[in-house]
Amino acid sequence: QVQLVESGGGLVQAGGSLRLSCVTSGRTSSTGGMGWFRQAPGKERAFVAAISWSGGTTTYADSVKGRFTISKDNAKNLLYLQMSSLKPEDTAVYYCAARRTLVPGRLPSEYDYWGQGTQVTVSS
Repeated sequence: QVQLVESGGGLVQAGGSLRLSCVTSGRTSSTGGMGWFRQAPGKERAFVAAISWSGGTTTYADSVKGRFTISKDNAKNLLYLQMSSLKPEDTAVYYCAARRTLVPGRLPSEYDYWGQGTQVTVSS
């Protein structure tokens, strides 16, 4: 099995920055592409960003492009999401996810493993 644990969430003012981390443990050799999703109250889980196993390919939701950066450190089994110029509409629970294939995916259904989520709240 694979376990994912997110950290780094919190309360920040609009315009501020946060860095989320996700550590992977267990059968990490079975994981490939990874992604970040978020879910606001009353809304469906939405794609934020994803990265290939090698880190060479990334993809972003239009709403975060230019403000968020996804990266990973395979040696440490870490996934990051650097978030800048945060807006109140970025407020949500953020989840990291991993899939068995090497390429990134944009749909929740494409992922096999999920973390428990970390709350990000952006005040205006």
